[in-house]
Amino acid sequence: MDDIVLFGTLRDPDLLEIVLGAVADAQPVSLADHRVFAAAGETFPLLFRCEGAQADGLLLQNLTGEQIARLDYYEAPYGYELEPMVLADGRRAQVYRPTDNQYRKGEIWDLTHWQATQGPMTREAAHEIMGLFGKTSVDALIPLLGPIRSRAQARVNARTDDIPTDLRQGFSRDDVVLTARRRPYSRFFALDEMELRHPRFDGSENVVEREVFVSVDAVVVLPYDPVRDTVLLIEQFRPAPFARGDLHPWCLEAIAGRIDGGETPQDAAHREAEEEAGLRFSRLVKAADYYPSPGALTEYLYCYIGLADLPDDAAGLGGLASEAEDIRSVVVPFQMLMDAVRSGEVQNGPLLICAYCLERERMQLRAEATPA
Repeated sequence: MDDIVLFGTLRDPDLLEIVLGAVADAQPVSLADHRVFAAAGETFPLLFRCEGAQADGLLLQNLTGEQIARLDYYEAPYGYELEPMVLADGRRAQVYRPTDNQYRKGEIWDLTHWQATQGPMTREAAHEIMGLFGKTSVDALIPLLGPIRSRAQARVNARTDDIPTDLRQGFSRDDVVLTARRRPYSRFFALDEMELRHPRFDGSENVVEREVFVSVDAVVVLPYDPVRDTVLLIEQFRPAPFARGDLHPWCLEAIAGRIDGGETPQDAAHREAEEEAGLRFSRLVKAADYYPSPGALTEYLYCYIGLADLPDDAAGLGGLASEAEDIRSVVVPFQMLMDAVRSGEVQNGPLLICAYCLERERMQLRAEATPA
């Protein structure tokens, strides 16, 4: 069986070990008259002919049939299949390439930059993807990749250690022992059943079984025009209030959406504003970051006040048809928002928090925007 040469993300040794399920028998190799580029608008790499250039790769040898099947499973959802090639020294090998020309050439791709920016999330996602190997078909895996990458990004985000713990007892994640974990459901959201033990405040030990609804990190941004003193709100149908029996399942909200894999909260805020309301922000002001329901939900929200120009015609209809979104936006004076908060018409937690944070920051934002 021919050896396999890798020219992209799988040159990362940690990612490769996750995908193969073992440390690879590998050696560096080069391919003359080729260069690795990113796909246009993407972060993943492609191998292109380029006269006089040289592409660095990794030659995998002595692969088992199962290891090749694992590689195929990881690459197939992106439309990559093995095809033969001949190395500069005459050796035959195979390389993963797209099966058609759906990707265009972007900028030169750099492994070191990718490892620093996309590597942690991609390795996390690979653990979940390869956990489905032998259980889920490639066709069934493809629609799961977006949620998997977003969940992976959330786990990477959660590793930050810059949150104060001045008022807490001092326990950490290391004080929790996970004895069993099952995932009976996994699609856009997932459900984890866990058995764990942790110390109690009185010094004894707590042994518990818990179910956790596994969501992703999300961003919330309330558009505010400090010159006009207006905000933009959106309204849309929400299935959860409907399922609860709410007589008015159309909710007033701030702009919000999940943080995709490889995306920062700030990037997501700008993207969601464009998708939902056609807005561009001149600045994002931190409002609050928090768990909305930590007893059962992993979701973590990054909330901002987004400074924008909000004339009356900034309102309208928006949302992505591909996601069946139907969104109405409205521009109202700040005081009208706070009246709706006090009357109870605003029932959306993230909007409530953004409104109170804006109330706290409003005078300063107005002073900075309006010349004395």
